[in-house]
Amino acid sequence: MCAVAVPKTTTTMTNSLFSSPKIASLLYNSSLNYCCSSPSSSSSSSSSSPRSVSSPRKLHVSASSPSLLPSTPQLPPSVSPLAVDTVLKRKRPARINVPQSIDFIGFGFEQPEVMEEEEEEYSVYCKRGRRRIAVEDRFSATVGIQGDSRQAFFGVYDGHGGAKVAEIAAKRMSENVIDQVMRRTDSELEEAIKDGYLTTDREVSEEGVSGGACCVAALIRNGNLAVSNVGDCRAVLSRRGKAEALTSDHRPCREDERNRIENSGGYIDYCRGAWRVQGTLAVSRAIGDDHLKQWVISEPETRMVKIEDDCDFLILASDGFWDKVKNQEAVDIVQSLCGVEMEKPKLFAACKELAALSTSRGSVDDTTVMIIKLSSFL
Repeated sequence: MCAVAVPKTTTTMTNSLFSSPKIASLLYNSSLNYCCSSPSSSSSSSSSSPRSVSSPRKLHVSASSPSLLPSTPQLPPSVSPLAVDTVLKRKRPARINVPQSIDFIGFGFEQPEVMEEEEEEYSVYCKRGRRRIAVEDRFSATVGIQGDSRQAFFGVYDGHGGAKVAEIAAKRMSENVIDQVMRRTDSELEEAIKDGYLTTDREVSEEGVSGGACCVAALIRNGNLAVSNVGDCRAVLSRRGKAEALTSDHRPCREDERNRIENSGGYIDYCRGAWRVQGTLAVSRAIGDDHLKQWVISEPETRMVKIEDDCDFLILASDGFWDKVKNQEAVDIVQSLCGVEMEKPKLFAACKELAALSTSRGSVDDTTVMIIKLSSFL
C-alpha cells in the first residue's frame, strides 16, 4: 500500500509566506473564487465553507494565533484574516491503493507464486518463473473415477499468452476425456482421448479467450496407462530405475510436424532462439491459439502402456522443467530421495527438489512437476 505523504508545516514557512503584502493580496483574490461565502461573512456563516471539511493535516493560520503570525501583520486593511485562513485549507488527496500483485489478464487479482498438492497416490509442485507476472501453469488430478480407486486422470497444462486457456483446460479436460472413455470400449480408448481433447479445444474457442496451452495427461484404467500430449509438456516413466519417455515434444522443427504445417499452407521460421510456426509460436500443437488453428492443431498423440510390477512412477512436467533437466537425471533424483517405498512426504519433497534444480540451472519459466506412484493403481 502506498500513501501520499504530506510534509508538516512550520512557523518559519508561515512567517515568510505573509511577510509580503503582495502575496497576501494574491491569496485574497484567490479566496474570492475558492470560498463558498464572502470574506466579510460572519463567523456563523463560515461553517458551510471548506473550513468545515476535516483533513489530517492543515496549515491553519488565524489572527488569534500570535505564535504563527508576526507581531505586526503587514496585511492590507481590506484583507480579512479569515480569508487567508480559508484559502490555505486544502483537502488531503485520497489514499492511493497499489495492488499487491498483478494478474496477466487484469489488475488487482492476487496470484499465488506456488501451487502444490500432496496425496498418497501422487504429489505435485508448481512455481512461478522469474519472467512471469503470474503463474500460467495449471494441473489437475482425479482419483477414484466412478468409485474405482484404481482409475484416475492426471494432467499438467502450460499456458502461453496468459493463464486462461490452461485454467479452462485444467477444469474441463478430465471431464471431457472421462466422458468419452465411458462411452467407448477399451479398444477405442485412443479415439476417446482424442475426442476429449478436441471437445476441450472447442470449448476454449467458444469462451473467446486468447492464448493457448500445452498439455500432457495420463489416464489410468483397468491396469493400463494411456499418456497423451499436445505441445512440449512431457511424460517420463521410470521402469526399474530406467527413464522411458512416453511422449514426444511437438515442436515445429520435428520433420513430420514441419511437413504437416507446410502442406497446409503455413511456414516455420527461426527467430528469438527457436523454430516458430508463422514466426510466432514455438510449439506445433496446443489447446487454443485460434489465430493459428490452421497449423497449430489440438489433436494429441497417445501411447498405451500396461502397468506392471517393474513400473515405479510417472513424471509429468512442463517444459520449464524439461528444458533444464534430462529424463534419466530426473528419474535418478526421485529414486534417490524416495527409495522403493515412495512414501507421501518423500514424494512431495522430490517434486520440490526437481523444481528447484531447474531454477538453479537458469530456468525462468513456470515449472510444474507431478510424480505419480503407479503401484497405487495395481
